[in-house]
Amino acid sequence: MLSKNPPVKGKQLIAGQWHEATATFESRSPANRDDLVGVFPSGDAKQASDAVAAAKSAFGPWRRMSRIHRAEFFDRLAQIIHREIEPLAVLMAREAGKNITECRAEVVEGLHMVQYVFGTGRMPVGEIVASEIAEKDAFIRRKPWGVVAVITPWNFPFAVPLWMLGPSLLEGNTAVFKPSEDTPAVGQRIVELFLEAGFPAGTINLVHGDGTVGEALVRNPDISVVLFTGSYDVGRRIQQISADFPDRIVAAEMGSKSAVIVCDDARLDLAVSAGIISAFKTSGQRCVSAGRLIVAEKLVDAYVEKFVAAARKIRIGDPLNAANFTGPVINETAVEKVTSYNALSRKEGAEILLEGGRLTGADHKLGCYLSPHVYRIKHDPKTRCIREEVFGPHLAIIPFATLDDAIRIYNDTDFGLSMGVITENYRTMRLLRDECNYGMGYVNLPCIGAEVHLPFGGVKKSGNGHPSAAGLVEAVTHKIAWTVNHGLEIKMAQGLTAEV
Repeated sequence: MLSKNPPVKGKQLIAGQWHEATATFESRSPANRDDLVGVFPSGDAKQASDAVAAAKSAFGPWRRMSRIHRAEFFDRLAQIIHREIEPLAVLMAREAGKNITECRAEVVEGLHMVQYVFGTGRMPVGEIVASEIAEKDAFIRRKPWGVVAVITPWNFPFAVPLWMLGPSLLEGNTAVFKPSEDTPAVGQRIVELFLEAGFPAGTINLVHGDGTVGEALVRNPDISVVLFTGSYDVGRRIQQISADFPDRIVAAEMGSKSAVIVCDDARLDLAVSAGIISAFKTSGQRCVSAGRLIVAEKLVDAYVEKFVAAARKIRIGDPLNAANFTGPVINETAVEKVTSYNALSRKEGAEILLEGGRLTGADHKLGCYLSPHVYRIKHDPKTRCIREEVFGPHLAIIPFATLDDAIRIYNDTDFGLSMGVITENYRTMRLLRDECNYGMGYVNLPCIGAEVHLPFGGVKKSGNGHPSAAGLVEAVTHKIAWTVNHGLEIKMAQGLTAEV
């Protein structure tokens, strides 16, 4: 898979102006390392500071604009994205290694976020509440915080930035966007589309680079909100640095060890499909990917037989071939991490059902391709491979005897992001809904498949309670109380005297 298109030449966008840099880095396709997607500037602390200053300068005029007029920029952006669905999908498939069908779906997901934001522009932005005093009107209003740092991952390089940028900008904040250094071309294209839609200079700024650029943004005292999706270690670092800024909001969506619980009354074919999709879509590199299938003992033998047979048929290859189920993992570091956990599962006593490893055939030798690794193992709190996030095609099938066991096994990780439940029993569904710790739950579905109008986030080490997507408005605005007296004298609540 070599592109006929010339490599993208990336630049930084600061205050509406494009800037080059002497130091650069390359973005190469994980499907074929000979495919150079683009060359991008390695930003530094000075460029990060300049971008924050530009966003701060643009904040006043932008927040004073009518919310409806701000929303109209997103209407134009939606029309542009709709025009660009296929080119964006192709660029994403090359740069992130996701299958083209997934990339098209992701572009549509980003489009849905933009459409949602546009529609929200004419919706209420506060509440009217009763006052104890008849002559008073009391209001709850929302105000933007200021400058938002948007730091996004490579695995959803189009949708996740729009989840964050959309609500932030609609509500009157301005933004500095740092895309992942693994998918800078998609990040660059997003900002180009914002400019085409007419967003004023400084409302959105772009800085490329590695973690040093992200840290420079987080250390800047003029950043009011940090929006981050990525690993727990980086999210924890952001939270530690932000502790020096007590008025700052950090919305961090981090790691996961998500699972699908297959109950003894499950429809077997549906349960197998849900497991395959949950575990191996995007080569297991979604933050909500299932690293565990927790299966009722009564069903586990039949389930294993059908699941492994289905997993053997998965087509892995060129992301631009829609007939393939999935493509490569993102880079060599990911290959090494996944294969090390495959080895760990053997060391920890797993029964290997499907041996996973690097694919080296003619269609795979130039990329970072891995086949699924599937094993059966009893639950033990000391077993690392069933507790730690792998982020690749690595899957444990864990039997359970009772629903209490299923709950205990599901909750026995440091994470709590997504859960699928396969059952025909509404009482079982309700029990698992209430007793498991997660942020997103699905019944008779895979544990992947977020929609933009629902909150996206988790608990424990998966997040800090500030979700992405539509729920992000809670993080990028703050509520104010506004009380107006229409009387000709002062009357106080709680019976407080107004006499001087």
